[in-house]
Amino acid sequence: MSEKKYDLIVVGGGPGGYVAAIRGSQLGLKTALIEKEHLGGICLNWGCIPTKALLRVSEVNHLLSHLDEFGLSGENFSFDIKKIVDRSRSVANQLNSGISHLLKKNKVEVLEGAGELLGNGIVSVSSGGKQTYQVSGTNVVLATGARARSLPGLEPDGDRIWTYREAMIPDEMPRSLLVVGSGAIGIEFASFYRDMGAAVTVVEMMDRILPVEDKEISRMAQIAFEKRGIKIHTGVSVGSLKANKKTVAAEISFSDGAKETMTFDRAVLAIGIVGNIEGIGLENTKIRVEKSHVVTNSVCETDEPGVYAIGDLTGPPWLAHKASHEAIIAVEHIGGLKTHPLNKDNIPGCTYCRPQIASVGLTEEKARELGIELKIGKFPLIANGKAIALGETEGLVKTIFNSVTGELLGAHMIGPEVTEQIQGYVIAKVGEMTEAELMHTIFPHPTLSEAMHESVLDAFGKAIHI
Repeated sequence: MSEKKYDLIVVGGGPGGYVAAIRGSQLGLKTALIEKEHLGGICLNWGCIPTKALLRVSEVNHLLSHLDEFGLSGENFSFDIKKIVDRSRSVANQLNSGISHLLKKNKVEVLEGAGELLGNGIVSVSSGGKQTYQVSGTNVVLATGARARSLPGLEPDGDRIWTYREAMIPDEMPRSLLVVGSGAIGIEFASFYRDMGAAVTVVEMMDRILPVEDKEISRMAQIAFEKRGIKIHTGVSVGSLKANKKTVAAEISFSDGAKETMTFDRAVLAIGIVGNIEGIGLENTKIRVEKSHVVTNSVCETDEPGVYAIGDLTGPPWLAHKASHEAIIAVEHIGGLKTHPLNKDNIPGCTYCRPQIASVGLTEEKARELGIELKIGKFPLIANGKAIALGETEGLVKTIFNSVTGELLGAHMIGPEVTEQIQGYVIAKVGEMTEAELMHTIFPHPTLSEAMHESVLDAFGKAIHI
């Protein structure tokens, strides 16, 4: 067993951890990154990236079934689920290799194994249950991420009852699928499997799907999904999931007290995540945990001196870009640079279903709860030339302003490629632009982004194309 000393030790190599390690090295810190499985973490290997590869396939499959709308024809289309999964895994592997190169380029030492805090900056690194290193660091950044939540009676078995991992690598396309939970993860899988031909049912305990989104956007999304044949039940709970060799039986309880047992080929659990707080030595420190997540301050410090925590480990929003941003905040604070605390109102959220959904800032409901006088603009994509040319007119851009100051409080979008467009509103929020600057901005024609401009104009009674 060897012992080494570092200025910075990062535990976890996901989108928070590897970014922290690279930035630390850039600042001249001798840096080690501890990772027990895959560089890139869940996001790159089993989350954000491979799911987007799958969703791209389902979008193409959808287009193939609507060729006649574009004056094209074809027949006998089919797909190979193994090749689809293999492509998704190949995309993830390519990026995994890229991260390895970046770490090597930045002279970050990668230690393979599981990291555990022993106190006083000492970290044990173990592999196969045996300690291989004991290292010490002046500063430690915990970036161990999170995992899928399971509840009593709703435990995954990896065969008929899936977590996101199994849902990404099916060995066959299920004829019917139950999705438990309608957050971003659940809705993305519902969208993928429906476009690939499965009969999909979504159940949600809340009174609407996508509960963190603006109510109007949630409502439009549900209408769009139901048009595609996705069955949606809100305000319901799943009492149990019982699997046999061929099916899964789900006991569904409705808000009126009725119960029904439904049968599916497979079920996907998408009922939230819990922080990976076990086995990392928190008991050897002063670190506090609340609801399975590590408590930190505005610069990601924990209650243990010299120990920081970032990303999914520290709670919502559970987003890769939030983890990466926190990584920069934490490491630049360690490096003595001036940092800006994270403003969660400026973190964009994206759901890559069809139609896509993206948002930043306050929902209309939240803004009204705060007692703010509002001006709200809306622009439907049916009035956008580019959307009509694409044949994708189902959508809306909604903007929310403080009517007194002109501050952009929130933006909410549903439609084609809105996940690419939302960053325009994020920049406006971070730059503290008002309606005046946004109205005077020239948007290119013909583009989907023109709907963003028109929504701003509509908020102040100046829309041209509606």
